[in-house]
Amino acid sequence: MSDRYFLDTNIFVYCFDRGDRRKQHRAETLVAAAMEDHLGIISSQVLQEFVNVATRKFARTMTAAECRAYLDTVLVPLCEVFPSFSLYQQALSVHDETGFSFYDSLIVAGALESQCRWLYSEDLQAGRSIRGLTIRNPFAQEKETN
Repeated sequence: MSDRYFLDTNIFVYCFDRGDRRKQHRAETLVAAAMEDHLGIISSQVLQEFVNVATRKFARTMTAAECRAYLDTVLVPLCEVFPSFSLYQQALSVHDETGFSFYDSLIVAGALESQCRWLYSEDLQAGRSIRGLTIRNPFAQEKETN
């Protein structure tokens, strides 16, 4: 495993959540680091999930133009994992091994396929290791380093 890390959709959603400034700041810090160090990545699934939430569920939904701008400047440059038969096969294997939902298993499979060391997500089991990939909750109070 390398020092690469995978960012789940909730990291990007929290960048726009003014309801929890601590989580917003942590999310912005992670995204900025990924943009700068080129070690943080996402999959096309994260891109799709973010656009869906941003245009439908934000307190103030993003316009198409705002979404395009965020896609162009942040999400597309970080996107390195795209659908493939092997990705789906690995996701099914992860699903069988972990009991995670298929879509959560796709996130894990994307991180594994990219040889990431860490998966940052609030939604999965922090501390769990899957085939050398460790899940971290970046919003937990415990001290973590990336």
